[in-house]
Amino acid sequence: MLLPVANNFVAAEAQSGALAHVDDLNEDGIAGILNLLGEHYDDPAEAAADADAYVELVEAIDRAGLDCCVSVKPSQIGLDIGDDVFRTNLERIVDAGVEHDVFVWIDMEDYTTTDVTLDAFEHHARETDGNVGVCIQANLKRTRDDVERLADVPGKVRFVKGAYDEPADVSYKKKAQVNEAYRDLLAFAFETFDDGVAVGSHDPDVIEYVEGLAAEHDTSFEFQMLMGVREDAQHDLAAEYDVYQYVPYGDKWLSYFYRRVRERKENALFALRAIVS
Repeated sequence: MLLPVANNFVAAEAQSGALAHVDDLNEDGIAGILNLLGEHYDDPAEAAADADAYVELVEAIDRAGLDCCVSVKPSQIGLDIGDDVFRTNLERIVDAGVEHDVFVWIDMEDYTTTDVTLDAFEHHARETDGNVGVCIQANLKRTRDDVERLADVPGKVRFVKGAYDEPADVSYKKKAQVNEAYRDLLAFAFETFDDGVAVGSHDPDVIEYVEGLAAEHDTSFEFQMLMGVREDAQHDLAAEYDVYQYVPYGDKWLSYFYRRVRERKENALFALRAIVS
């Protein structure tokens, strides 16, 4: 059972509750990105079960006619077990997405998974003519090269600053460096990509910066924000832009909730407000 404070960040434990949350979002002009919580499985049966659940989720989104896509973590569907397990399970989910016209995002995890994740994205993006997206993290020093590689790949790229505490030899450790890299990547994307730019940020300065880029470039883009974080801004932006809310659900919510609170001081403030309200 979800704690009351976790309700701000996690939609529900059951699929039905998550779909109902997205239905409410759609009424307000916001699309959903559903993520079944789970990661770092070492049992092939667990990875296969979550892949099954994603296929069922894709079918349910189609039946409900929701403006919604899904997002899956590689380690959730077998990457820690083996590349072949990950690829097999991902292919099942992507195939279901194509069949039911539901977009599939591949989340990015720590830097050791970057190559296999990008390879899988590029393969499926080309095979499906762009019905797949991937997340890119600005705090990694390699990311500019990765983005240049993906510029002509169909599909979407979600740009985030990055939340993993990576080694100093592969990542920027200072906040100012990450912010600069993030803005540079967004500028490159708006100048180079025809479409498929997803801005994953709650930072008001970043949002203002992106609005400026959008005024200069005819590039299709969307804002993506987490459930429970700056939802007032999500509704305001949805009046003018495409906005997606990343909506986690499932019974493995506890670790996700605490990670969200630890990652950003702002998130902790949201949680405290929920406790006292």
